[in-house]
Amino acid sequence: MIIITGSSRGIGQFLTDKFRADNLTVYGTYLNTKPEEDSEYCSKVNISDFNEIIEWFYRIKPKLKNVVLLNCAAINYNCSAHKSDLGKWHEVIQVNLLGTFNMIRAILPFMREQNYGRIINFSSILAQRGVAGTSAYAASKAALWGMSKSIAAENAGKNITINNLNLGYFNIGMIEQVPEELQMQLKKEIPTGEFGNPEEIYKAVKFLIDSPYINGTSIDINGGLF
Repeated sequence: MIIITGSSRGIGQFLTDKFRADNLTVYGTYLNTKPEEDSEYCSKVNISDFNEIIEWFYRIKPKLKNVVLLNCAAINYNCSAHKSDLGKWHEVIQVNLLGTFNMIRAILPFMREQNYGRIINFSSILAQRGVAGTSAYAASKAALWGMSKSIAAENAGKNITINNLNLGYFNIGMIEQVPEELQMQLKKEIPTGEFGNPEEIYKAVKFLIDSPYINGTSIDINGGLF
């Protein structure tokens, strides 16, 4: 079964639809964006609150088997560091890093008990390029790399893998917040000359699910942009 955070929009929603089309059971979470259709498979869960996650996991515990966790939920805050609002900066870390860890911490005991688990985090090219105004987002995404290596070392013997996908610019999700003029400039910097198709993300996720010897690493999906 698949668990997807941030499943009601963007990449999370896309992957939810794709895996359900594969006839897999998918449970998702959302916070601010309610799904268009009410479903027992998508629940409002604040991943920044560990107790909320635990309560939700215990409700679906009888159905947890061979779990794949996709940590898609994230927020952004653009501002130069010297002008930044500390509360908003900290909130990005709270959701993108601590929220991701909360989900992992909650599900690991189940995975270890079943001797199977796949955890895939979504990092970003912004953690690699040094783009002005993105210090909070870049910090939250870069931190996933070190965290994943440590967790991989702790759990590899239990047939549990944890990896990151470092995403470039895609025709989905947060790119909608970027002005059209800047989008055109970004495309000129990408060797392929275009934003990625989200199908590439789906294929990469399936590859990592089926690859038990790939563990504690990060894979760039960015069209050659560095």
